[in-house]
Amino acid sequence: MKCFYSFLFLLGSLLASGQTTDVKYLSGQGSDDAVEWDFFCTGGRKSGEWNKIKVPSCWEMEGYGTFNYGHDKPKADESGLYKTTFEVPATWKGKRIFIVFEGSMTDTEIKVNGKQAGTPHQGAFYRFKREITKLVHMNKENLLEVKVNKMSSNTSINEAERQCDFWVFGGIFRPVYLEAVPNNFIEYTAIDARQHGELNADIFIDKKLSDIKAEIEIKDVQNQTIGKITSAPINEKTGKISLSGKIDNIKPWSAEDPQLYTAIITLRQKDKVLHTVTDRIGFRTVEVKPKDGVYINGVKMRFKGVNRHSHWPTTGRTTNKQLSINDVKLMKEMNMNAVRMSHYPPDKHFLEVCDSLGMYVIDELCAWQYPPYDTKVGTILVGEMLKRDLNRPSIIFWANGNEGGFNFDLDPLFPQYDPQKRAVLHPWALSGNINTVHYIKYNSGIGNMFHGRDIFMPTEILHGLYDGGHGAGLDDYWDLMLSNPLSAGMFLWDFTDQAVVREDKNGFYDTDKDHGADGIVGPYREKEGSFFTIKEIWSPIHLPEHYLTPGWDGRFEIENRYAFTNANACNYTYRLAKINSLAQKTIQSVSGKIASPDIRPGERGYLQLELPSGWQEYDFLYVTVKDRYNQELFTWSYEIGTPDRLANRLLPQEGSTPAVKESIDNWYFSAAGTEVTFDKQNGLLRSVTSGGKAIPLNNGPELISNQDIICKSVEYKQVEGNPQLIATYTSRNGKNTVYTFTWTILPSGIVELDYNYRPQDMVKMAGITFDFPEKEIAGATLLANGPYRVYNNRMKGGSLNIWEKKYNNTITGESWDYPEFKGYYSLFYGMKLDCPTPFEVYSGKEDVTLHLFTPAVQEQYDPKRNHTIVDYPKGNLSFMNAIPAVGTKFGKAEDFGPQSQPHRARGNGPENNVSGKLYFRF
Repeated sequence: MKCFYSFLFLLGSLLASGQTTDVKYLSGQGSDDAVEWDFFCTGGRKSGEWNKIKVPSCWEMEGYGTFNYGHDKPKADESGLYKTTFEVPATWKGKRIFIVFEGSMTDTEIKVNGKQAGTPHQGAFYRFKREITKLVHMNKENLLEVKVNKMSSNTSINEAERQCDFWVFGGIFRPVYLEAVPNNFIEYTAIDARQHGELNADIFIDKKLSDIKAEIEIKDVQNQTIGKITSAPINEKTGKISLSGKIDNIKPWSAEDPQLYTAIITLRQKDKVLHTVTDRIGFRTVEVKPKDGVYINGVKMRFKGVNRHSHWPTTGRTTNKQLSINDVKLMKEMNMNAVRMSHYPPDKHFLEVCDSLGMYVIDELCAWQYPPYDTKVGTILVGEMLKRDLNRPSIIFWANGNEGGFNFDLDPLFPQYDPQKRAVLHPWALSGNINTVHYIKYNSGIGNMFHGRDIFMPTEILHGLYDGGHGAGLDDYWDLMLSNPLSAGMFLWDFTDQAVVREDKNGFYDTDKDHGADGIVGPYREKEGSFFTIKEIWSPIHLPEHYLTPGWDGRFEIENRYAFTNANACNYTYRLAKINSLAQKTIQSVSGKIASPDIRPGERGYLQLELPSGWQEYDFLYVTVKDRYNQELFTWSYEIGTPDRLANRLLPQEGSTPAVKESIDNWYFSAAGTEVTFDKQNGLLRSVTSGGKAIPLNNGPELISNQDIICKSVEYKQVEGNPQLIATYTSRNGKNTVYTFTWTILPSGIVELDYNYRPQDMVKMAGITFDFPEKEIAGATLLANGPYRVYNNRMKGGSLNIWEKKYNNTITGESWDYPEFKGYYSLFYGMKLDCPTPFEVYSGKEDVTLHLFTPAVQEQYDPKRNHTIVDYPKGNLSFMNAIPAVGTKFGKAEDFGPQSQPHRARGNGPENNVSGKLYFRF
């Protein structure tokens, strides 16, 4: 009897499983588990003979065919022939069998056992299937043959997908699998699940049936049923069942709290189950209110987004789920909440990750610029895209092409498929009541954008190139957008440098010169400086700049920029740090917790720190905020003391009585084993010797200035027993003192430099500079805002700390050894230069920016067109009070807001001069 019941249980299980969809992969599921098939390429590398290839893959990345970037002309038109064998599970007998391709570039013909399976498919980025029920053998091996033509026979597909500003590949680049379904099956479902639990669904059946009904069962993450909706029985023949109802006690989906549920959809004919499918859904409501804004679950949104290509340097368009997870995590680490699929639908797993981790998505029909798909093929591809992606809660907009690649005849198809009636965008145009204009300059618009009445949301902006754009200018843009009620946010261009590893060029990382070097992260997701700038600016908990005085009460005013989350859901901590040695990197610290403040979304409040007594004796305060998932939003650093206080604490005070000598040309100051030589004619440093070794720091401090100045006098004197040399520079006519500096040697051997100058108006740079050879530099121990370099319009994102900077000669966007060594570093306190003759230098004044050698210029782009090349002083070590801003690919720095302008200076009295102090320890 026990065996009998076991048999009944097994039979019931088989019957139940017989009403679901079974899947068998013929390829790998991604680049990380690809399966080898036989392959023949008709042209280019490794062509003309049968070999093996990984599936899925782009055949160029596997050593076949010809590489082409989208701008290339003429393009290679080789074809790829694939062969593999497969067996059909015996349990599939009596079922209908389909072969499914998630993506194949481009025209794809399929044969099973020598017979063609349906019509060839055209279009690269879309899931398509062909029925092969009558073509397969159930009890023996089956032969699958696939021919993929790299160039389509449809001109509009080539124009939309291959004449573009991205890499174009060939091959079966996404998974291939068999799908077995019952004889009558659910083709797809279209679900509209709203924030309060209202649910409407259309269930599409493969053929018209009568005496049918459908049911949707909703389960939570604990697999507990929380509700069911059942349709009334339908007697007449139909190919669609619609049902609606309400699920109680649901939690709405948002990017901040991505609550997902399992929907189990069952089709019945009378009492017989025909087919059951499952999907992951979220309950959320998207509304576009004209001349108002975009609302998610009733809350106005500002999207903090980025454009993303599906790309990996060794596999091209072929990716995997772990890469999708990693990319979304990187976006969320930057405090982004949105991503645009430029310029084609992504892998299905990327959207599933956006659902589960929480990202708002623009899903896009492929097209780069005009012309778009023709209506005949475009109609097919719109249907394929929407049938696959309809139920993803992360998708809040559709995009019908890009930058003029719009076939307006396709617009009505989207709402025909989509019961949610999500807006259809035309990126760079006004569509769906949203102006998505690209690459607007700061505060631009006459009757539109910043000065119009339509919602505006640039779907491409601050075009990154090398180290420019992205974070540069973002602070000003974001503040302006926050002040404009019609701003729905923005999407940066773009996420990653799209380099491909060219094995045909000895492993060269090819970005097609400047075309693919636009990323916030490198090809292997190396973080550039803008990554952290974006992270700070887009933090949903916003801490303002604050200067801490000894009488500070420990309170910060903060702003909750979340849409749905109370500030008390986050965790807050502080750390106090006191630097006891720069050379030894010795830091004394104490930390503690901060009470989480009750601040509702969109409101301001206070963060109260209970600091220990004596906190004023520390150098820096760090405040870290983590979200409800324990992920850092940002760590802010604040100065407590001053650079001069720190320098005097770290530097030796005792020594020997300084000595002074002079010759016809020079002054010589010495103390404690250090001798410095100064030019009598101009006061500039000529040489340094310490411990018997020459330190090649010289020719400074030259004033970084366009003014025509002359040295009026060089005066020697002693102050409190310490030798001083005072140089005075005037305008050429001698009427106005422009620049003075004073050298002093102290008994400890410390050489002190005090300087004072009158800044010019409308300058990109101001400060003083020295010569120092770059040869044999190993690195630097740097106490400043780091570890990444800054520009005047990209100051945020760093942290005041001791940074161990190893020397590199990184050319951003052409090599990716980050952080770069050379460049500007703000809030400079001190540095020890690691070289054959190391020395230390400290600032005695606030707000000094260090220029630490000059970066090399990119080799792959015309420097005359490269707005990301900024000005640097002629010396290699400079101490700056004003530094330049950086531009983007499409604009000079001056186009991108107040922080991107030349520096203004005004004033008549000496109190408006700039003064500085440096301490050199040789």
